[in-house]
Amino acid sequence: MIASNRLAATALALILIAPGYGVAAPPTPHHGQAAHKSDDSPSEEAPASQVRLSAILAAQEAQPVKSGLVWRVFEEFAQTDGSHRLVAQSEDPTPTLRLPNGAYIAHAGYGLASATRRIVVEDRALTERVVLNAGGLKLVDMLGETKIPPQRLSISIYVPERGNSEARLILANAPAGEVIGLPEGAYHIVSTLLDTSQGAQGANNSTNSVVTADLKVPAGKLIEATLRHRAATITLKLVKTPGGEALANTNFSVLTPGGDVIRELIGAFPSLVLAEGEYVAIARHDGKTFQNVFRVTSTRDADVEIEMKGLEPAPEPTQEQIPEMPAEPPGEPERAQ
Repeated sequence: MIASNRLAATALALILIAPGYGVAAPPTPHHGQAAHKSDDSPSEEAPASQVRLSAILAAQEAQPVKSGLVWRVFEEFAQTDGSHRLVAQSEDPTPTLRLPNGAYIAHAGYGLASATRRIVVEDRALTERVVLNAGGLKLVDMLGETKIPPQRLSISIYVPERGNSEARLILANAPAGEVIGLPEGAYHIVSTLLDTSQGAQGANNSTNSVVTADLKVPAGKLIEATLRHRAATITLKLVKTPGGEALANTNFSVLTPGGDVIRELIGAFPSLVLAEGEYVAIARHDGKTFQNVFRVTSTRDADVEIEMKGLEPAPEPTQEQIPEMPAEPPGEPERAQ
């Protein structure tokens, strides 16, 4: 899964903090019918009782999760179409719900982690605590000593699978710098630096600066991983002489030393972000092709000039410069018979 031009990962610092930290939660799946608010009250005719819900990250934890939870309560018995009616929903980490007597399934969502509990309401107050068996992951990406803004990153989280060399994608576009709730286990992280400069938008803005990390998230703990990119911004110019004016309407190609094309650009002085390493720049202008080999050093933005060597045709030689051709040598004498 890791391309040959990807950089090695550096995952730093395991920071353990008390449970209850906030979590970035992706969209949760739809269940049954539309949800009611958590403060919706059942009809006056039906007996109801208070149900207080809370969740902990690990069985040994005493403090409940304080943020990032989404609670949904469903009727236990399925409807004719097989779905379970959603009777209550709350983003309060420790909600108190008023439910009619009956059997329910309480679902707690914490990022990508979740847990369910069957509860039975019978004319008395009820307190239920759910164990999530989850932890948190916070990813911090750096370029040199500078933290990379989230909009310049594309982060994917995978779960390694036996017999699957590519692993299984569980979260694309993971938020950088935020805590992500994850079930306890091992994960593979792929962080791609994006080029947000003009002319590098949409599907073309992924750079070849890719950092990976393999780590484990224990239940009840927060793992903070620092991923360090090594890259710089390079501006390409086609010039007639060193330091000269860049020529417009030039097509550029950037290749690896092995000949793999990294990017193709058009303009007088287009820019792109490249991972640290050696490259070949090829410029095409007016039907002629020129090239230059250059090296990228991390955090050192630079201009790369491609000189138009050999562009001007050689001047026609003058009559004085044309050498005289030697006279034709005489033939050999005939032999006597």
